[in-house]
Amino acid sequence: MEKITSVGLVETQYFTFNEPINLECGEQLSPITIAYETYGKLNQAKDNAILILHALSGDAHAAGYHNEKDKKPGWWEDMIGPGKAFDTDQYFIICSNFLGGCSGTTGPSFVNPKTNKPYASDFPVITIEDMVKIQVKLIDHLRIDQLLCTAGGSMGGMQALEWAISYPKRLKSCLVVASTCRLSAQGIAFNEVGRKAITSDPFWNNGHYYNAEKTPDKGLALARMVAHITYLSEESMHKKFGRRLQDKNNLDFTFDIDFQVESYLRHQGKSFVGRFDANSYLYITKAMDYFDLVEKHGSLAKAFQNVLAKFLIISYTTDWLFPPVQSKEIVRALMNMDKEVTYCDIDSPFGHDAFLLEADRQTKIIKSFLKDIS
Repeated sequence: MEKITSVGLVETQYFTFNEPINLECGEQLSPITIAYETYGKLNQAKDNAILILHALSGDAHAAGYHNEKDKKPGWWEDMIGPGKAFDTDQYFIICSNFLGGCSGTTGPSFVNPKTNKPYASDFPVITIEDMVKIQVKLIDHLRIDQLLCTAGGSMGGMQALEWAISYPKRLKSCLVVASTCRLSAQGIAFNEVGRKAITSDPFWNNGHYYNAEKTPDKGLALARMVAHITYLSEESMHKKFGRRLQDKNNLDFTFDIDFQVESYLRHQGKSFVGRFDANSYLYITKAMDYFDLVEKHGSLAKAFQNVLAKFLIISYTTDWLFPPVQSKEIVRALMNMDKEVTYCDIDSPFGHDAFLLEADRQTKIIKSFLKDIS
């Protein structure tokens, strides 16, 4: 009998609350809808819940399939399911689309109750802290007092850290993969190029394009192309593409596609436009830019002063977007504050995307960590 390793068919759920939320920018937001999915079962003690936090382009659909015709499963399918790192035979897994997203949770494309039109650029500027505030509302709705773990890669790791700092009593452990305590100048620079690509598109219309005939697709596609380069490594790009030509034997001496890597990036941009919102991209990347635990708390040591969770920090050798040195900065600060932390730097050729691709090696480490927690 074949072993079942997928959570199978899943359904996105929605929770709406009307209580106004005070955002870091000073504005209030309500009502707020949260899109989320769950996998596995919450035990009677309600102490086996793990909150998975997604990265910039992710969503609540972390595992399984929405219908039998789905060609692709959730974005972390290799990590969530029976017997996997986040074992649904043991744990109750939750994943929600964060605030400002475009996959079911309140964001710029939602209708502003004050105008009965999409918020567009009238949506308030949000932060990682604001996203976590909304996640806390969802956990309250699910009647869970304390999470076994918050876990996320890249921007998801930022949210996991914010959980540990802002809600220490509600968290037993924190898993941070390929992430950072503050975005570097280089990271901010790449985000700004992406935002400028969108706002320079002639069809952006200051964000008010939702009912327009044309939308800023070219700008969003270009933003995705630029960002996608940062997710790879020179080694992985060389192995995957090298200087190989795309469907030809000779150079065209034109500005059309010559190389496979050019074709790949254009495909990534085009497919991204079909599933993402340009305004959400602006707001989410800005939230990443603003995330700075050192500036906010005075020092990283002070940021971690009151945390109670046990930490697992994972980095990847060829990740140049969030390099290992940034993970080590977190680890050193936790150690200096006598907090319990485990650190693994994994040798991988896949760059920043390794947290999505290195399932086997991550699984062994994460399983061992969670076993000690639970």
